[in-house]
Amino acid sequence: MTDSVKIPVIDRSGRLPEYATPGAAGMDVRAMLDSPVTIHPGGRALIPTGLRVELPAGYEMQLRPRSGLALRSGITLLNSPGTIDSDYRGEIGVILANLSAEPFIVADGDRIAQMVVARYATVEWIPAETLSDTDRGNGGFGHTGKN
Repeated sequence: MTDSVKIPVIDRSGRLPEYATPGAAGMDVRAMLDSPVTIHPGGRALIPTGLRVELPAGYEMQLRPRSGLALRSGITLLNSPGTIDSDYRGEIGVILANLSAEPFIVADGDRIAQMVVARYATVEWIPAETLSDTDRGNGGFGHTGKN
């Protein structure tokens, strides 16, 4: 069983985000549009959702691409994952980008992203002159090989 958190929401769309399956980590988020929006190849658009939320302190909401849209249509989110902070009270918008060679039409009610709510920690920096040693050390950017 997973933890649940109660989040106040203002929903102008009439379509709250929902989990597609019992094991899903992300909820499907839908577009709220007066008319369809065409995203041309290489283009992007801010798609409204009609949702405003009040996240508890210590939580963030992440917006992520939908794998099916990415694979079939080349549609992704530019700032992925997009973070909604606990002190933001405006409407949630999704920045969709069309990486395909074909125009993509977003219609009202289309599932456009996934939404994940997660806890986070704040950081207290501790100035240091050295860090502990590890086997990896400074290795990065392909350091562990291709296998």
